[in-house]
Amino acid sequence: MNSCSGPLSRRSFLELGGISALGLGLSDFLRLRSLAASGAPLGIPNTQDKAVIFVWLPGGPSQLDTYDMKPDAPSEFRGDFRPIRTNVPGIDICELFPRQAKVADRFTLVRSVCHDFSDHGGAHKRFMTGRIPATPTEFVNDAPAVTSIVSRALEARQKSGLPACITGVDDGRSHIDVFSLGPSYLGTSHTPFMVVGDPSAPNFKVQNLSLTPDMATRMEDRSHLLSGMDRLRRDLDSSGLMESMDQFSQRAVTMLTHAGVQKAFDLQQETPATRERYGWNAYGQRGLLARRLVEAGCPFVTMVWENPFPSKPIPAGCTYNWDSHAVNCHIFEDSKWRFPAYDQAVAALIEDLYDRGLDQRVLLVVTGEFGRTPRLERVKGSQTGVMQPGRDHWPQAMSLLVSGGGMRTGQIVGATNARAEYPTERLLSPNDLWATVYRHLGIDASESILDLGGRPMPILPFGKPIEELLPRVGA
Repeated sequence: MNSCSGPLSRRSFLELGGISALGLGLSDFLRLRSLAASGAPLGIPNTQDKAVIFVWLPGGPSQLDTYDMKPDAPSEFRGDFRPIRTNVPGIDICELFPRQAKVADRFTLVRSVCHDFSDHGGAHKRFMTGRIPATPTEFVNDAPAVTSIVSRALEARQKSGLPACITGVDDGRSHIDVFSLGPSYLGTSHTPFMVVGDPSAPNFKVQNLSLTPDMATRMEDRSHLLSGMDRLRRDLDSSGLMESMDQFSQRAVTMLTHAGVQKAFDLQQETPATRERYGWNAYGQRGLLARRLVEAGCPFVTMVWENPFPSKPIPAGCTYNWDSHAVNCHIFEDSKWRFPAYDQAVAALIEDLYDRGLDQRVLLVVTGEFGRTPRLERVKGSQTGVMQPGRDHWPQAMSLLVSGGGMRTGQIVGATNARAEYPTERLLSPNDLWATVYRHLGIDASESILDLGGRPMPILPFGKPIEELLPRVGA
């Protein structure tokens, strides 16, 4: 005869203690379990399920040294690099982007996005929320990031077992406010799942998807833990408690227990040739991971590309991310170090999306929070101790790249003046980009969502889809 041992046995508490080592408390665990029992299919979703890969370049790349070069401008503006032709007549890009030059017919350059926030914090908030931030500095949002809105809008139709939003970042950069990805009034259940670390490192693994060493010392083996979780799930299912658990929590346990979800994060599933194609660096392997995740059913993947080689020392004259002040780096030496990895990763991701038939379903956006000052500055570098060139923050003009998503490609949208100081054609804001993204995802940006006080708040207060990008009627 079985005696009642209470809601959970001592062994169950030990097992749940192991789960807490993964960052989940008991209450979290009890809310997180039901999706694993739902039998939701994993793997490649219906081809009509749209997705976005958002590559974020914090610090802000220089428009003049990447996609909006001005070779006829005075030397104090144009910089050291020269443009090269691409496979699309009329589209010229930096000479350090030879791989992208071969796939220009598969992307569009937007050269006329601008806004009014020159501080990193204000610019991050302005860009990531699609709203005018209350303060021009700091990174804590007073409105939900786009990732949180996407999570909220798509939660009901997210069936893959993966979170609606996943973000890849370097070690030490996973706090939600580092890149103004806070959910504000939508609550913490609508923050992205963070993939932390260098995916090109031999020992890389996704945190919170596997047992930690201390768990291994306290448990007999992983299979015993999972079998215990299965027993707990069956008990909870029979009690009806599972039905009341929120969807965010359900997915977290699915990620812990479902082999299909873990497989989506496993870059070892790719051939060495594919990994080499993207490049053995953080940019390339995050790009490849992004492709795997959208292919497996995640609708919005943000990959933050800061240091391309986190496991190696940053060379003299170079800096951590794209913040190319002269005090931080010699902008052209930094570019020579950074641009080849960037070029390879962007080109490989574009080629892969098209080669795998994902170009209609997956929209790729590559951008920073602003551009850089057209006029070069020259000051003494804090590391080098010598005078060197750099560029300051410049939100008045920036360039971004868009590919896939069934959008029209092989074109340039907008233009700037002869020194890339401000737009002269097709003035656009970050909101126009987000209106395009929301349209692709099937989110009605004119609708409202409720804040914590029950007040309706617009998904996007202003902005229209960029018409030049949208598929032609009947296409």
